[in-house]
This record gives sequence, structure tokens and C-alpha cells, in this order.
Amino acid sequence: MKHILLYLFLLASSAMFAAEPQKAFLHPELESFRPFLNTTYRGEFTNSTPEKPVIDISQWERHLNGNAIRITHSINQGEYGGESIIFWDSSKKTLVGYYFTTGGFFTVAEIQVKDGSVISREQVTGNQNGITEVKATATLNKDGSMTTKSEYLKEGKWVPGHSATYYPTNEHKVIFK
Repeated sequence: MKHILLYLFLLASSAMFAAEPQKAFLHPELESFRPFLNTTYRGEFTNSTPEKPVIDISQWERHLNGNAIRITHSINQGEYGGESIIFWDSSKKTLVGYYFTTGGFFTVAEIQVKDGSVISREQVTGNQNGITEVKATATLNKDGSMTTKSEYLKEGKWVPGHSATYYPTNEHKVIFK
């Protein structure tokens, strides 16, 4: 009888445990990214016009068994795009990101998460427009939207980059040609 009761208790416990969704493992240093994850965003750049729209689709996801964050994005249905991998570098004791682009260049960033914003400082390699560094901020807003802003170090001078407001979407996909 004890074995039957124990079995029923374990069965009931496992059913209750299964009913509560488990949070997938995420490296502790990546936890602040959790609100961004499993979301696809659609953003329109501030310099976008009806004649020349600049629409970016960005998808954020847990990657490498929770040891990294993967962000893919494409502008204007694949005219340009890229992929970022963000992870905790234990030797540097900081978040690091690699960004690879369809434009043939890449960046390596040190990343901080502060007051709900992701702040990166990226060293650029191989950019054809003379950009050697990027400072960027992405902020998740209370309404679920995300705002981004960047600056570029181009030919030794900081210049305004792009900025956009993104909204969650279920209707759009990241597209690479």
C-alpha cells in the first residue's frame, strides 16, 4: 500500500510539475535578455520614407542550449542582413557579441545591459564605407516595443547612425536572399 501511495504521489507531483512551464536554461549573465527572447520585431528606420522605405525584421532567440543569444535581422526583405551571437566571455568577465553581415564585414562587441537597455561598443572589420566602430543601444519599452539608436566612427569622426522603433510581430520573417 505504501508503494502504491508513493507511486500515486509521484505521479501527481510529476503531473503538477509538467503543468507548470519550465523556463529554459539561460546562462545567468544572459538572463537580462530573456524579455527580448522568442520575439520577432518589425522596425521602420527614422530615415524611412514612403518612396524609399527601410524596414528591418529582427528575431531574438535563445541559442546554444542557453549559453548564447542569437539575433538575426534583414532589411527590406533581404537587401541587407546579419546575424549576431552574444555570449558571456568568462575570461574577459563581460558579454561579447559577434555580428556577421551580408555586406561582407563583421563586428566584435563588448556589451553591457543597464536599466533595461542593451549597450554595445563594436569594433568593425572590413566595412567598405570607412566605418571602424559602432556604438549602439537597444531598449525594450514597457509597451513591448523596442527602440534602437546607433553612432558610427567613420573616418575618425562620430556620425549619427540609424535609429528605429520596433514592434513585436507574428506576420513577418527574417529573410536572406
